Amino acid sequence: MELKNKLLFKQECYIGGKWVNSASGETIEVDNPATQESIGVVPKCGANETKKAIEKANSAFKDWKEKTAKERSIVLKKWHDLILENIDDLAHIMTVEQGKPLAESKGEILMGTTYIEFYAEEAKRVYGDIIPDPLPDRRIIVIKQPVGVIGAITPWNFPSTMITRKCAPALAVGCSVV
Repeated sequence: MELKNKLLFKQECYIGGKWVNSASGETIEVDNPATQESIGVVPKCGANETKKAIEKANSAFKDWKEKTAKERSIVLKKWHDLILENIDDLAHIMTVEQGKPLAESKGEILMGTTYIEFYAEEAKRVYGDIIPDPLPDRRIIVIKQPVGVIGAITPWNFPSTMITRKCAPALAVGCSVV
């Protein structure tokens, strides 16, 4: 596969800030649906890798939730910008993996960046509330806090838009993601 940025094509899983293979070493072949040719492999992960990913995401959550809304917004904007910088390669990878026309792949990726951009801005607007109490000299203060690790299960047919639609809002409010 011809890519300008060869680092974009990974054949490992990202767990705890590292690219790793499955504990068993087993892989699943990935074929180009248009040609039936193998384009690579992905690790065949199972319960052990899932548990490890959740543990690592929970550890990351402890630091991520403490970031300010502005800091999280900056990270999301960087993600957005990196996707746009690499859109041609990402669209090519999606086309080869999914069998979508290149224009459709590029359109989906662009749509995904709009979710990231939206939630990067919304991250700065997660406000609490002050609610009147039944007693005249009191107020109820509502604060919004991250809840923890989210599991992003996505369909195969819209990989870019679905992952950005789930991950961007979670990251924006301080949750970590598996």
